[in-house]
Amino acid sequence: MKRGLFFALFVLALVAAPVSASGISGQYVETRTCDVWAAPCFANAEMNLSGKHALMAWRIEHGNARGVALDGLSIVAAVVASDTLGLEQTGSAKAVLIVDAKANNAQRAELIRLAKEQGGDLLRHIVSVQTAPIELTIGSCQGGACASLQAGPAQIETRCINTQHDKMCGNERGFYPPLAKDVTAQTAVANHHFAGQGFGENWKESERRGAYVGSFSIP
Repeated sequence: MKRGLFFALFVLALVAAPVSASGISGQYVETRTCDVWAAPCFANAEMNLSGKHALMAWRIEHGNARGVALDGLSIVAAVVASDTLGLEQTGSAKAVLIVDAKANNAQRAELIRLAKEQGGDLLRHIVSVQTAPIELTIGSCQGGACASLQAGPAQIETRCINTQHDKMCGNERGFYPPLAKDVTAQTAVANHHFAGQGFGENWKESERRGAYVGSFSIP
C-alpha cells in the first residue's frame, strides 16, 4: 500500500514539474556602443565612457519551451547599463523587451522567459515590454557576419570585419565576450540604433566594431 502511494506521488510530481527551455537553437545578433573587436589600448580608452548601451536579438529556428513551440519567433532586448558592458557593474541595468508580433500569449511568455534566462543580470530589470514585427536575418556573405534586424524602434545592419581596413590600434581581437549565454559568434562592424521609449534616451552608432553575429543553442 505504501509502495503504491509512493509511486503515485512520484508520477504526480513528474507531471507537475516545470519543463525548462532546452533543445532550442537559432540565430543571435548583438551590438554595443563600444568596440568589442579591439586591442587593450583602444578598449581601455573607452571604458566607462561608452559601451553602456546594447541591443541583443534572438531568432528561434527550432525548439520549444514547456511544451510551447517557438519555431520562427524572435525577441529583442535593448539594454542600458550603469557601466561599460563587459565590466563589473556598479548598478543594475535596465532593459526594454520587444516581442515578436506573431507570438500568441503562451509563446510571448516563453520568449520573455528565454531572453531573461539567456541575458542574465542585464535583463533582470525590465522597464517595458513592447510588441512589433521582427525580421532578423544572417546572410551568406563571405565571412558570415552580415546580419540585419528590423524590430520596431531597434535596427541593426552588420558587415564582416576587414582585418586590414578596420584596424585602429594593432592586435585587435574579441576583447569583450558576447553578453548572452550559450552563444557562438564572431565579431562584426555594425550600424545600429534604438529610437524607442522606456529609457528616456536613444542611441545611434555607425561603423562601430561593436557587434557579434552567430548562433545560440540551449542544450
